[in-house]
Amino acid sequence: MATQSHPDLNTALDPEELVLALSRKGRAAQRPLAALSSEKRVQALVFAAESLRENRDAILAANAIDVEAGKASGLSGAMLDRLTLDPARVDGIASGLDAIAALPDPVGQIIDKTEPPNGLELSRIRVPIGLIGIIYESRPNVTADTAALCVRTGNAVLLRGGSEAVNSNRAIHAALLEGFGKAGVPADAVQLMPTQDRAAVGAMLTAHGLIDMIIPRGGRSLVERVQRDARVPVLAHLDGICHTYIHSAADPEMARAIALNAKMRRTGVCGAMETLLMDAGFSDPKAIVADLLDAGCEVRGDERIAALDPRVTPVSANDWDTEYLESVVSVAIVDDIEAATQHIERHSSNHTDAIITEDDAAAAHFFADVDSAIVMHNASTQFADGGEFGLGAEIGIATGRLHARGPVALEGLTTYKWIVRGSGQIRP
Repeated sequence: MATQSHPDLNTALDPEELVLALSRKGRAAQRPLAALSSEKRVQALVFAAESLRENRDAILAANAIDVEAGKASGLSGAMLDRLTLDPARVDGIASGLDAIAALPDPVGQIIDKTEPPNGLELSRIRVPIGLIGIIYESRPNVTADTAALCVRTGNAVLLRGGSEAVNSNRAIHAALLEGFGKAGVPADAVQLMPTQDRAAVGAMLTAHGLIDMIIPRGGRSLVERVQRDARVPVLAHLDGICHTYIHSAADPEMARAIALNAKMRRTGVCGAMETLLMDAGFSDPKAIVADLLDAGCEVRGDERIAALDPRVTPVSANDWDTEYLESVVSVAIVDDIEAATQHIERHSSNHTDAIITEDDAAAAHFFADVDSAIVMHNASTQFADGGEFGLGAEIGIATGRLHARGPVALEGLTTYKWIVRGSGQIRP
C-alpha cells in the first residue's frame, strides 16, 4: 500500500512551519491536478475506489485499533458509531467515490454569458477554489469523501483528522494515494497531516494566503474554535438542531413513521431530529410519543406532552438548544403553525427543518417562514445528506448564507472567474 512520504518534513517541525511546508506543497500540486482532464480525474476516483476495496482488510484492522482505543477512553455511543467501520461501510465509502466519478464535472461549466452594447463577450466559468483544509473528528469516511470531491474538482486538500481515528485515516489515505497515483494525481495534492498536535489546527486556521478555505466537520467545540480563530474563509455548520413539526392536517400514520425514522434511524448524524413539535389540533400525539419511548428514546416533553405518558421526562429550557446525537428528543405541543415557526426561529440551527401535513398551503407557509439550509415537507430529516440529494458524497452541510448552502459537494468546491473576449475595444 502506498504511503505519504515527505523526506524533508517531520513532526518535529514547529506546527506553523509544518503547515507552511505542507500548504506550499499542496498549492504546487494543485496546478498539475487542475490541468488533468476531467476523464483523468474520473479515472483517479475509480482507481481509488478499487484500492479501498483491495485494502479493506488493512483498513478494518486499523479501524479496530481506533475503536478499541475509543472504548477505553470513553467515547460516546454516537462518536463510536461514527468511528466504526465494517466491510459494508468500507464498500459504501468506495461506492461513494464511484458515485462522485459518475457526476458531471462542474469545472469549466459556463454559468452565464452576456454581451453588452460595447460588443465584449462576458462569461463566468467555474474553476477550482485552490487548496482546501479539512479539519474533522471521528469519521474516517471523511478522509475518502473529501479527498474524492477535491480531486474531482481539481482542488488540492490538506486533511487533519481527529486522534481518535488516526490509524483508520492513515490506512484510508494510503489506499487513496495508491489509486490516485495510477491516474497521475500528484501525491501532494492529497495530504494527511502527519501529526496530531493540536497546535497544527491553529496553524491551519491562520494560514491566510496559503489555504483558501477551511471546512470543519465535528462537534460544537471544534466548529466554534474554527469560526472564532480562523483567518481563512470557513464553510461550516455549528449544530444540527433539526425540527419536525406535525401539523394539524398531518396523516397520522405518515407522521408516526416519519417521526420515528427522523429520530431513531441513526441518532448520531447531523440530520437526526432533535426537537419534535406537534400541533394542538393533531389527532394522535399520544401514539407518536409512545412510538419513540417504545423504541428506547428518552422523551423530554413540556407539560402537555408529559400528560400523555408517564415515561416522559420534563424538558428544560436548555433542551431546545441541544444537539443530542443520541436517543433523546425534546417534544412540545404548539398551538398552531405560527407558534411552530416562531419556536424554530428561536431555536433552529438553520440546518434542516420539516413539516408533516396534507395541507399544501400550510407547507407553503412553512417553506416561506423557515429560513434553514434545508426545509422539508412530508419527509424524514435523515434525508439531509449529499448522497440522498444526488450529489454523491458531501463535504459537509453549510448553514451560512454565502457561497454554498445545504449539502456541499462538487459545485460548492468551485468558485468562478470572468472570461472577457473582445475584438479590439478600448474604453472611452
